[in-house]
Amino acid sequence: MSDTGTIDRSDPQALAEACAAAMWRNDRASQALGMAIQRVAPGEAVMTMPIRADMTNGFDICHGGYMFTLADSTFAFACNTYGQRTVAQQCAVTFLRPVKAGATLTAHAIERAKSGRSGIYDVTVRDENDAVVAEFRGHSRGIAGDILAVDQ
Repeated sequence: MSDTGTIDRSDPQALAEACAAAMWRNDRASQALGMAIQRVAPGEAVMTMPIRADMTNGFDICHGGYMFTLADSTFAFACNTYGQRTVAQQCAVTFLRPVKAGATLTAHAIERAKSGRSGIYDVTVRDENDAVVAEFRGHSRGIAGDILAVDQ
């Protein structure tokens, strides 16, 4: 397995951006839901997602699973900024406000602690009025593999 060779791994921001680009290329779920990466930095990510009518539940509000998915994707991009493949070990979400179709949600994930292969990340999800609609905490675990390696 060889590295792409074009990334300066000593530059944390360049590494974070390269990891996000590599992940995004294959992230069909996030792409299909209309998510967009707004910003990525070491241990941090910001993503947006428009809420479509087909994302609403029987109460005509955004299904919680979609808000969870936005937070989870943002968590994934934040914890995968160091080159090592990292997955969710455990996640929890608290829904605070309903969201209607037509809204655009923004999720901001930030690393709270990282030790060895484990990390803790908090994700705040806000609506277009900057109201907090959900809070998410994810525990990450590093697994075998380099995000930037080819032929894995």
